[in-house]
Amino acid sequence: MRNLFLYLCCFLLITTLAQAQDLTGKMSGKVVTADGKPAISATVLLKTTRYGTTTDAEGHYFLEAPEGRYSVVIQSLGFGTQTIPVRVKAGEAVTIPSTILREVAHQLDDVVVTGQYEPQSVRQSVYQIRTIDRERIQLRGATNLIGVLNNELGIRFSNDATLGTSDIQLMGMSGRNVKILLDGVPMVDRGDTRESLNQIDINTIDRVEIVEGPMSVSYGTDALAGIINIITKKPGSERIALSGRVQEESVGKEYKGFSGKGTHNQNLGATWQKNGWHVGVGGTHNDFGGWQGTSLTRTKDWHAKEQWLGNVKFGLRTEKFSVWYRMDAVDETINALGAVNVNTNQARDQNFITSRFTHQAQGDWRASERLQLNGIVSYTDYSRRTQTTTLDLTTSRRTLSLGQGEQDVSDFVSQVFRVTAQYKISPAVSLQPGIDINTERASGARILGSPSINDYAFFVSSELKPTSAITIRPGLRFVKNSVYDAPPVIPSLNTKITLHKNTDLRLAYARGFRSPALRELYFNFFDASHSITGNPDLKAEYSNSFNGSITWRSVATGRLRITSTLTGFYNDFHDLIAYGNDPANPGVMKTINIDRFKTTGGTFNNTLSSKNLQLTVGFSHVGRYNSLTQDDPDLPEFVWSPEVNANLTYHLQKIDTKVSLFYKYTGKRPTYESLTDAEGKPVTRLAETADYHWADLTISKSITKYVTLNGGAKNLFNVTRLNNTSGDTGGSHSTGGAVPLSYGRSYFLGLNFQWAK
Repeated sequence: MRNLFLYLCCFLLITTLAQAQDLTGKMSGKVVTADGKPAISATVLLKTTRYGTTTDAEGHYFLEAPEGRYSVVIQSLGFGTQTIPVRVKAGEAVTIPSTILREVAHQLDDVVVTGQYEPQSVRQSVYQIRTIDRERIQLRGATNLIGVLNNELGIRFSNDATLGTSDIQLMGMSGRNVKILLDGVPMVDRGDTRESLNQIDINTIDRVEIVEGPMSVSYGTDALAGIINIITKKPGSERIALSGRVQEESVGKEYKGFSGKGTHNQNLGATWQKNGWHVGVGGTHNDFGGWQGTSLTRTKDWHAKEQWLGNVKFGLRTEKFSVWYRMDAVDETINALGAVNVNTNQARDQNFITSRFTHQAQGDWRASERLQLNGIVSYTDYSRRTQTTTLDLTTSRRTLSLGQGEQDVSDFVSQVFRVTAQYKISPAVSLQPGIDINTERASGARILGSPSINDYAFFVSSELKPTSAITIRPGLRFVKNSVYDAPPVIPSLNTKITLHKNTDLRLAYARGFRSPALRELYFNFFDASHSITGNPDLKAEYSNSFNGSITWRSVATGRLRITSTLTGFYNDFHDLIAYGNDPANPGVMKTINIDRFKTTGGTFNNTLSSKNLQLTVGFSHVGRYNSLTQDDPDLPEFVWSPEVNANLTYHLQKIDTKVSLFYKYTGKRPTYESLTDAEGKPVTRLAETADYHWADLTISKSITKYVTLNGGAKNLFNVTRLNNTSGDTGGSHSTGGAVPLSYGRSYFLGLNFQWAK
């Protein structure tokens, strides 16, 4: 019944928005600089519409739009803006005379959508948002999203060597408190880790938007630490576009060409559009051969992993509305080889097989200059299967293992229906009401029964501009949940104050909120390294969060710009969900509510941009609450971890080559732990996970108009494991022993192909 309801909603959303398309015409032109050179990657937009494109390597642009009169806005970083009136006639082509852009002391900001009423520059947003654009993703030479995010301040990753999965930490909070969105749609994960970050095709990503701090009013549960929104590529102005990528990478010192040892990445994609209709397909194959590391047997320190990722997208776009459907599919197999039993000459191997299908339909309709409607319907079918086999090395015969828990399938189904309206009451007052319905159900041998959770929410916010220098956004969210008593109301208040034409101050308070997930309530997991049980009696988490930032654009002359941003935050959590010992069975860990937890800290980021140079240098200091201070006031309330990063890209114009260095220092992570000494007395000791340096050096060279060569070295400091002095060696996710971080220094070489007509 729920499926039928969502399918009907999807059908109504599409049919309501899909009005008869307008006949279109074409326009083209060329953009040059004052010295007559082509203005490459200049932005060309039709004012008050969603139509736009960028200029190619020769400064040309091509655009298709419905019949009518428009203002063509042409702009580029470090140059002035030109506005040209044009009339488009159906079935005809109009050529716009060459447009000259002149250098000015002006900076274009990234356009963001996360948490916004409509797409707008990051400078105008009331939120402090970090963006990672498509160019930087390409320069990193990454084959997954972790390879892009691991250089960001306040972000750390941990790896589970047994399961072959990774988790993220944002500003001192674990991945269960970070909401991962794909074009605004929540990603589904089986466990409490955000392994979905490794299951997104990086070749489809246009940019990544990171918002720190609670976003519970707009996005509901899981967004206590913040949001990572992955924005996929949208169609440009090209009628036909083809793309391809091949990249080969060593794994430490291990490599075999195109298969087996090493990392092997292949991608193909194609898009087509005409008269507002657009269609796109793509596929990616990632093959990671694992890493032998220090293992002297057939087992590997890092398990082999193979992924097949595919996507299909089609839609319709006109001057006042757009509607599109997208399907993303993932098939992933992690192969964990076991050691040989010398007595039987047999080995126990495991495959962890993930299947994920994410369907989403989205639409927006500009009913008038004041009113705009947006809708999202999504359906995610996610399953993870554990397949255990026994291999007889004498006969080479492989059989299924019949031990308890060695064959398992866990299924999760998630459905989302979300509608928002943006109404501009006046130039100084805007209103955004919305409804958000989320349903989730699960089944499997490791899940108690066949549980489900339904979450229904109404939210409303307003953007107030009492003066041109002040923006205030209050918001409220009302929630009804089928399993637990949700808080009656979740408030937030964000403000942005322009202190000076080059200085912006942002201050915010938000009530964070996270409901227990099905995996935390009902999921049980036991293997050689994990002993976990769910807890149906969990309560919802909530927090009071305060954050602020000040951004100063100290230099903006010609193409030279220097920007500095100082941020600070304080989060006070109640009933935080974490792992603790089961009183009835001390050898087993279960999910529990922690009465109190806090995080605090700040960052200092600096960016320098000139004609050929991009440089960023940043520092962060994050403190995590020491719960033992409640029993021993002499202990510090917070334990602190520093981070420093620096990114440099230099463009050698004469040979059209970009050289980039990405560096990050991650400071040691201390923690106080309570243990028992030899006499059975409790003792408190300070444990630490060691610090480390990480650096990548990459080179990107344009060989032809359509082909780019990428190469470089990653993990220059050859870090593999981190020393860890923790005495905790039991339970689920134990923190004792060395911490696996990477497989060492690696080298990569790749080709990227882009052709459009």
